[in-house]
Amino acid sequence: MERLKICMVSDFFHPGLGGVEMHIYQLSECLIQRGHKVIVLTHKRGQRQGVRYMRNGLKVYYLPFLPFHDNCTLPTFLSFFPLIRKVLLREAVDIVHGHQATSNLAHECILHARTMGYHTIYTDHSLFGFADAACIHVNKLLKFFLTNVEHCVCVSHTNRENLVLRAALNPINVSVIPNAVDTRRFQPDASQRSKKPWVTVVVVSRLTYRKGVNLLVGAVPEICRRHQHVRWLIGGSGPKQLLLDEMIERENLHDRVELLGAVPHEDVRKVLVRGHIFLNTSLTEAFCIAIVEAAACGLMVVSTNVGGVPEVLPPHMTKLAAPRVDAVVEALEDALLSLPPPEAAQSVHEEVEKMYSWQDVAERTERVYREVVLKPSIPLRERFLRFLRVGPVSGKLFILLVALDTLLCWFLDWWQPREEVEMAWDSPAWRPFEGPQQDIPQKPTKTAEISAPICLLQL
Repeated sequence: MERLKICMVSDFFHPGLGGVEMHIYQLSECLIQRGHKVIVLTHKRGQRQGVRYMRNGLKVYYLPFLPFHDNCTLPTFLSFFPLIRKVLLREAVDIVHGHQATSNLAHECILHARTMGYHTIYTDHSLFGFADAACIHVNKLLKFFLTNVEHCVCVSHTNRENLVLRAALNPINVSVIPNAVDTRRFQPDASQRSKKPWVTVVVVSRLTYRKGVNLLVGAVPEICRRHQHVRWLIGGSGPKQLLLDEMIERENLHDRVELLGAVPHEDVRKVLVRGHIFLNTSLTEAFCIAIVEAAACGLMVVSTNVGGVPEVLPPHMTKLAAPRVDAVVEALEDALLSLPPPEAAQSVHEEVEKMYSWQDVAERTERVYREVVLKPSIPLRERFLRFLRVGPVSGKLFILLVALDTLLCWFLDWWQPREEVEMAWDSPAWRPFEGPQQDIPQKPTKTAEISAPICLLQL
């Protein structure tokens, strides 16, 4: 089986915490175990700049691009091209795989990679609407950038329908490959739960508007008034944390609600096993990996019925509610009355283990790669004509941008021919595939990183 060289690109990566960051890391690790070479491109984070090696040979380029808003780089369209070109040539990649609609670095790298003749894939992790100005802007840019992509991957069927409509894609070129969870790390432990009659409701989430903090603030005091034996354990940080602080002070719930602040991903399991019920109040979700982690720890899941959440877990593991305070309270009361016995946690864990595996995700993603590398390259004229579908005016502007990108590529090929670019050294950790691996990689830690003994690439 031919070994592929894959470049993952996103503004969101370790040491950042989130579903996209974990998806890229875990998928890259499993692809390396399957014998492929994988590198990651992202922007610098504080003092983390240059080239670093993570465990199992994962090589990360922290490029010297500053984040502009929401941890995304400033859109420049053409100025990133020289450095990105140098990295792609040095690593001799076959496929460039971008992640997340709001990642400017991913979209620009896909644009430049397509100009250079590389195969391109995009994975979408979020849902966007069609009404407000921000979503309209993102959707228009996404429609342009995905014209350069040969195949798209979505994490749920709802996500797939949303992306097809937003970017006007052919559904045959969009696949569904869900997220997964490392069930070795998320094991149930009923001994850590509070003793009867106490019941603990756990919330681990970023405290932002999109995560439904307003619903949480309304549900907590109502449940505490109706059920004197319920305690709350809330982990996470964000701009909406002040609402929780004010609610606790106003309702005098200091002895019933414990705020943990930001919880590192390696400590999430320690928080989950202390609870009986996991609550997710998100207003929009493409997949929600947090509820899978909670179910793997044996918790009953209560979640808002939004986006791709209904696809994630079977009905006997979760209670769904409309995104309203009264509906969330009703679902929580239903869960309190139907809590499974502690010994049932292990059977739920085993069921989740069968449903979600990073090795399965890597295998399915590899099949997409195999199909994409067999596709023939399209002529430059046809590539220009495809941008006309973006819009009668914006399409012509995008054609001009791609033309400038092509001219810049020709200039760089003349200024520094591709054959003169020094090839990168391949780590011995990129070993041939020797059959299915049972070990799934863990979350990276600081001790799992090695700074490369070279400086950042110079143009």
